[in-house]
Amino acid sequence: MKNSKLISFLISVIFLGSCEDKIIETYTANVPIYITYEELRTSVQAETSKDLEKPGKIYFHNDYLFINEYLEGIHIIDNSDPSAPQKLGFIKIPGNVDIAIKDDILYADSYVDLVALDISDLNNISEVNRIQDIFPYILPPYDENYRVDDVDYSKGIVVDWEIKKVTREVEPNNYPVFPWYESDYMLSSYSNGNAGYSSGSSSFGIGGSMARFTGKDNTLYTINSYSMNVVDIQTVDDILLTKTIYVGWNIETVFPSGNNLFIGSQQGMFIYDISNPYNPEFISDYFHMTSCDPVVVEGDYAYITLRSGNFCGETNDQLDVIDISDLTEPTHVRSYSMTEPYGLGIDDEILFICDGSAGLKIYDADDPLNIDNNLIANFPDIETYDVIPLNGILMLIGDDGLYQYDYSNLTDIQLLSSITIAE
Repeated sequence: MKNSKLISFLISVIFLGSCEDKIIETYTANVPIYITYEELRTSVQAETSKDLEKPGKIYFHNDYLFINEYLEGIHIIDNSDPSAPQKLGFIKIPGNVDIAIKDDILYADSYVDLVALDISDLNNISEVNRIQDIFPYILPPYDENYRVDDVDYSKGIVVDWEIKKVTREVEPNNYPVFPWYESDYMLSSYSNGNAGYSSGSSSFGIGGSMARFTGKDNTLYTINSYSMNVVDIQTVDDILLTKTIYVGWNIETVFPSGNNLFIGSQQGMFIYDISNPYNPEFISDYFHMTSCDPVVVEGDYAYITLRSGNFCGETNDQLDVIDISDLTEPTHVRSYSMTEPYGLGIDDEILFICDGSAGLKIYDADDPLNIDNNLIANFPDIETYDVIPLNGILMLIGDDGLYQYDYSNLTDIQLLSSITIAE
């Protein structure tokens, strides 16, 4: 009896002590604004065309241009006449940044999900499949002047923040922690089934150098900041995540060339063999200074733009040329100073560089050791982001909108058209 009274007394002391340790705190914070998972998964829909406001990445397929409206969806542009592009419509896809198209199926990210849309009839676009939770949970940018309040992942997706005062009971020494933009689940080498190789015919469209989606045959590749998803899309009714491969940290872009993928990261470039599309195999890597890093490839050379900045880490802005004639040993050839390089493209040794505030720069890259002495043209009055050069037509996206140039005559490059952002 005495022992039970003693135990009750000790429990009371511990309980009271723990209550006394609690602290009531009032602070100003970034408080999450959510959409539920149900809202996310019932929000994709075709809408009438709208103005460009915050254009992101571009993609070309069958005479149509698809322009991402950052985190909102996709603009559809009829580009059969590049001198007079026509806005046809808009696909609302919450959380969209990247796309790829094979045949008549458009694949897009929607925050944590991958969605597949049938676009065979642009007047009757429909969602035909979805893989849930294939991408990391990503938090949107927040006001760094204030701490970030608790995120309840069960409530849905954080789509924005509101700055407000919060009063709550906290544990002592419960210092605020600023979250990663990506979720903390880690992937190493996950496999789901044994998808077999099928050669098939490849009819993917063309993305820019900033793309995170690409494909080969019946396989879609998507990357996030540390891994690559391999998705079997042979049957649209049964798309399947077959493998997730750990690549490295700060992965940013993926560029296909023949039977290889060239993956750009803030630390360097990774080369994978996709002769068997379902089973990418690591070949080699090339490391450089920490910097933002898209890459394009033509022939025996890879071209990498390195950009400085708060998130990119480095103070230099430059173009690196890498000899990849031996894929097992990529070798640095030359570096060229740039202003603020973002995306780039190459077509028959003509190199197009989006040099940020310095505009579009066009070089003859026939001699990799003298690219800086072979500037063909410079268009300095546009804020450039990424390009797709194809058959003498350059499709360029920037802060101001879409611009298209005819470069079939390099001595007389002409602006064909533009669709600028809404004022």
